[in-house]
Amino acid sequence: MTSQHGATSAADFFAARLAHQTDPADLARARATGAAPLVVDVRSAAGWAQGRIPGAVHVPLAELTDRIGEHAPDLDAEVVVYCWGPGCNGSTRAGLALALAGYGRVKELVGGYEYWVREGFAVVSDAGRSRRAPDPLAAPAG
Repeated sequence: MTSQHGATSAADFFAARLAHQTDPADLARARATGAAPLVVDVRSAAGWAQGRIPGAVHVPLAELTDRIGEHAPDLDAEVVVYCWGPGCNGSTRAGLALALAGYGRVKELVGGYEYWVREGFAVVSDAGRSRRAPDPLAAPAG
């Protein structure tokens, strides 16, 4: 729906945004129920080694379009991409690249790895698995 000035309506904007984003709590809930999408970390090798979402696959952004088929050969696969955090647009670029490659069910993880960690969800690094206490300013209440 567009307004008389041709701009996208607020409802259309927010509906589209929700269709293509997920937050850490929703991703964790989906994973807990077995409905987990493919989670793709598009950060550098150093970022991956420092810590990542358990079960994620590492495909650096520069290699994404060449390698995504190794992990998601079906263009209808549900894929969630993430990078460092809200100040990084690597996951936005990854989502766009996948959409342009024909993947129709791509979502960006809001807040990326930073928000995942701040909400107290488990992480894996080259040193092992860990979890830190949720940041009371970032974690959902209850």
